[in-house]
Amino acid sequence: MLRPESLLLYAVTDRYWLGDHTLEEDVESALKGGATFIQLREKELSEEDMEREARTLLPLCRRYGVPFVIDDDVELAKKVGADGVHVGQSDMACGKARQELGPDAIIGVSAGTVEQAVAAEKAGADYLGVGAVFPTGTKGDAEPVTRETVRAICEAVNIPVIAIGGVSRDNVQELSGLGLAGIAVVSAIFAQDNIESATAELRQKTESMVNA
Repeated sequence: MLRPESLLLYAVTDRYWLGDHTLEEDVESALKGGATFIQLREKELSEEDMEREARTLLPLCRRYGVPFVIDDDVELAKKVGADGVHVGQSDMACGKARQELGPDAIIGVSAGTVEQAVAAEKAGADYLGVGAVFPTGTKGDAEPVTRETVRAICEAVNIPVIAIGGVSRDNVQELSGLGLAGIAVVSAIFAQDNIESATAELRQKTESMVNA
């Protein structure tokens, strides 16, 4: 069962900034800093390497009591026993993911319009990732979503909504008052020199934004 507070600070992995660290080390730093949710998203890895990372990160997230989902790959999530998946509009349909993973799996869906959000909720989504709310280098093709649309989506559905796309410690307060449950970030955590302290600062600011 997904608790909305688990979505406060949702960290999406990206090995681009690893340097001489392992992904496990950087994810643990984020968890120590207060990340509340982890998504494994590594577009450049082979199936074998993705499975290896998933099997490494899952017990780590269990230790910290944080949900662990895999981006797009329903089969891998099922194979390793992840908590669920996050799917986009063009990926495996939410309904099919639910059918594959069962009623207890966490299924997140990307949405950019009220229509997409309502359809995802009807199909069984547990939460929505809405964006890009700011310009982002992580997904260059992401269409911008206005504050008005974010607010409208939050009002149209009964499941938690998180903002994604270019969110950072410098702009997270701009999302106050929209009805969000939290934010999903990549570089705001994993591109930072001190991941643990950057995560702690971002969590504090996100709590302030959500409760404003």
